[in-house]
Amino acid sequence: MLRTLLSLLALCASASALAAQPATMRLDYLHSGNARDEHYAIERVVIEPLPWPGNLRQTIDQTNRGNNMVEVVDANTGKLLYSRGFSTVFAEWRSTEEAARVDRAFEESVRFPKPEQPVRVRILKRDERNQFSLVWTADVNPDAMDVVRKQPPAPVKPIGIRVNGPSEDKVDLLIVGDGYTQAEMPKFEAAARRLADHLFQVSPFKERARDFNVWAIALPTQESGVSRPSTGVHHASPLGARYDIFGSERYVLTTDNRALRELAQYAPYEFIEILVNNDTYGGGGIFGQFSTAAADNDWANYLFVHEFGHHFAGLADEYYTSPVAYATGGERREPWEPNATALRDPARLKWKKFVKAGTPLPTPWPKQAYETASRAYQKERAALRAANRPESEMSALFRRDLADTNALFSRDPHLHTVGAFEGANYEATGYYRPEMQCIMFDRSAAFCAVCADAISTIIDLYSRPEK
Repeated sequence: MLRTLLSLLALCASASALAAQPATMRLDYLHSGNARDEHYAIERVVIEPLPWPGNLRQTIDQTNRGNNMVEVVDANTGKLLYSRGFSTVFAEWRSTEEAARVDRAFEESVRFPKPEQPVRVRILKRDERNQFSLVWTADVNPDAMDVVRKQPPAPVKPIGIRVNGPSEDKVDLLIVGDGYTQAEMPKFEAAARRLADHLFQVSPFKERARDFNVWAIALPTQESGVSRPSTGVHHASPLGARYDIFGSERYVLTTDNRALRELAQYAPYEFIEILVNNDTYGGGGIFGQFSTAAADNDWANYLFVHEFGHHFAGLADEYYTSPVAYATGGERREPWEPNATALRDPARLKWKKFVKAGTPLPTPWPKQAYETASRAYQKERAALRAANRPESEMSALFRRDLADTNALFSRDPHLHTVGAFEGANYEATGYYRPEMQCIMFDRSAAFCAVCADAISTIIDLYSRPEK
């Protein structure tokens, strides 16, 4: 009872601090197409129940992250009022084999401070030059009759997990539960607290913990757990989160964007991590959208942080020996992600400020030995999944694989060197990562220096230093 009261007081304090902030406006739209074409269409414009949680002094995004960029401009003057980089589930899907055969539509949303005047919302996309080009515009009048201004009462109250100050001064992370019954709500809250605590034990989140507020919210389900279609498990859940996204057994996402936004709007947030009530290894992360993690898995701590790295900072996967849902190969363009490069010009390496003089580029590492061991590991992993063996056996395999990798890397002189190590972004050749080992490469415990710096840049974008 006391914990609930304190959580409500924290939420009230945050809402009071936001009173001077503008309202939060959300544009819901449909993003459809296939591997060749894409289309956009307005679904609705919503004024959310809570004021804008962000720092109004930093409304323009200059981090150059994401496959897309949203810009909100004054319809009359063209002045840029707000911008943010992001990526989409649609963009990931259109790189799959299915997108070459069928059309699909995905719900998407962009949120921004409610303007006083009509605005033009512009969606930009990276082109072949790696520059943002305009692909769609939508005129939004905040006073239009079809704007949704009244929302139903909150179906559940958010819980204040960590509240360090007014939302406009902090990064607001919302942890959302899916697949928890009413009786399991204490379990969800405990998982949210446990995983948030772990996040802030990992640098650079550890050093910047006071720059965050963390909230938690979940709608109860009738059944415990979420769907895992490849094993015949199907559960109805409020957010529709499930395994087997795009045919990858470990990939967990929701494609029900409206359900997610309609629940999340009752808490202050800029970033969302969805905890699914399952013990099977799995997760996912989309920059600027959300990330997911299986809360009961033995590797939940790693999953939470790794997937949040994708969602929060736009970090690339640095591994390349695991099967993925996306079509790879072809031209090696320079990735926009801060921790991967095609290394076209070593003298202009994007993270060269971290590279010590004399470091060879590319940087040697025991690549052949690693790949030989990894092929055997991946074969065993696939066999365990095919036989639907207990999750404990998979966890034991992961522990053994990490121990073997640590032993192999420990003998190498470049273990803690920042350089350019070939093998990243799901490709064995043509892409390079900053360090030999990182949370974005394997299940190790720390971010490399480049990833840590990229995370800090996003924290700076959303938080305001304490005086």
